[in-house]
This record gives sequence, structure tokens and C-alpha cells, in this order.
Amino acid sequence: MKAVITYTNCPVCSAATIHEALIATDHTVSGEQFSIWECASCTHRFTQSVPDEANIAPYYKADSYISHSNTSKGLVNTLYHQVRNITLRSKRKLVQSTTNRTTGQLLDIGAGTGMFAGFMQRSGWQVLGLEPDANARQTAKEVNGISLHPTDELFDLPAEHFDVITMWHVLEHVHRLQEYMQQLKRLLKPGGVLLIAVPNYTSFDAQHYGRFWAAYDVPRHLYHFSPASMRTLLKRNDLKLDSIKPMWFDSFYVSMLSEKCKHGKASLVKGFITGLRSNLKAGKGNNARCSSLIYVIRP
Repeated sequence: MKAVITYTNCPVCSAATIHEALIATDHTVSGEQFSIWECASCTHRFTQSVPDEANIAPYYKADSYISHSNTSKGLVNTLYHQVRNITLRSKRKLVQSTTNRTTGQLLDIGAGTGMFAGFMQRSGWQVLGLEPDANARQTAKEVNGISLHPTDELFDLPAEHFDVITMWHVLEHVHRLQEYMQQLKRLLKPGGVLLIAVPNYTSFDAQHYGRFWAAYDVPRHLYHFSPASMRTLLKRNDLKLDSIKPMWFDSFYVSMLSEKCKHGKASLVKGFITGLRSNLKAGKGNNARCSSLIYVIRP
């Protein structure tokens, strides 16, 4: 029998005022259903009765899991690859603008197949990439020319060593949430920057698709952040929110995947329209309603 984590308090703010919000299905691997709960205090959502750290790995074993397999199978993943070069350049620009540096020490956590880590290394940065999946690390070395390290080395790294730490859609996967936040703070140099990108369940596309929203991605996504719950998490760990940046492409990608979750097949047209509607609503002076958000954080 696999060990699971059942919360009696919110993993972000520790409030006991938690309740079931919806039930979502694992459309990627198992077909199992998982309950998603919400905290009435900080609005954070989390997957309830989720496999613990020692038992979660089988839920990542799928050719369609793009961050580990680098697959281009299927039209949606093909489009993802085409857009990725644009997003890599925009991420580099964000790193440079928030650090006021064109080189330095960069830590990329949850590096997947090393696309971003390798890109930044070729751009002149001293990069350390951490990735838990051995197959993804091998792909990173073979395809992207960068040697990644196991993620459990995170807590052995020297304090105040990095100019920037990046987590691109990774924090929602981390079991030891509060412990991670404290370690990230410890690893940053004075004046360093932490960039965390996560899905935003308060976006229009999330509301539109409900339990079929692909970015719930249970049980791999342990947490489902709102801007309010992220602010609470940062405050609890004495970290300062500098700004929030929208990730405009994510609404299209997630909406196309959500169409497949809801109807059994991807619809580029319907997904594109929903993604566009989501961005238009977020663009009306409320970027914090974008499908995915980058939080620019300072110690």
C-alpha cells in the first residue's frame, strides 16, 4: 500500500479552515481521481491524499510528460517546442533585467532535460542544474550538453552563493514546501533574485475548464497557487515579492491540453480561443489573472 499525505492544515499558512474544492483526474498516467482542497484563509489549493516523496515517481513515467521526456509527439507538444525558443530568450532577458547582470551564478531547480540550463550556460552564465529524474538528466547531457545533478544535493549547497535561482513550473511539485523556501532564501547572495513560475488557478482558463484544467495535473502538482497564497508563502518565509510577470503563451498551451482532458482529443481552435480570451481578460489591467505567473522575489 502506497503512503499518502493527508493534510489537516493548509501547507502554506497552517490554517485548519480547509475544505474540498473539486475532484480532478490524472489524465497523463494513471486515470486515478484526486481531491483538491482549498484554504479559506489564504486561498491556497492543494492535492489531498497525494503520494509521498518516496512513492510519487511512477506518476511521472509517461512519454507525454514533456519536461522529462523532451517529447514532440502530438501536435500540441510540437507547438510547445516551436514556442520554446521564444520563451528561452524572454527568460534570459528577465534574468538579466532583474539581476542587472549578463553573467553570474545561476541555480536552476527542476531543470528537466536541461533546455533552459544549457541555454543559459551557452549565454555565459555559471549554471548548476538540479533534476530528480535520472532519464531527464541523461537527456540533458546528450541533447543539451549540460550535466545536471540530483535534486537532493540542494541542501548541501553553500549559503549566499547564487545571483539568481530559477524554478520554472517546479515549486508545485515540491513535497517539502516550507523547507525548500527557507533553503532558497539561504542560497541567494545579498541582492540576489528568486524567479518562481507556477500555474494560476484564478485565471480565466482555469475557471472555464474547472476540474478539466490541465494545469491541475494531479497528483504531480501537489499545490495550486493563487497570487494571494503565494504572497502568504513568501511572507511566512521572510521573502519579498518584487513583481509579478505574466506568461502569455501558457494560456494557449494549457487550454489546448485542457480540451483534450475534457473531450478526449485536443482542439487547437477551441484551445486557442479560450487561451486568447484568458489573456485578454488578464490584459485588462490585471496581469495577475494570467494562466501562469512568474514571481520575482528578493531576500
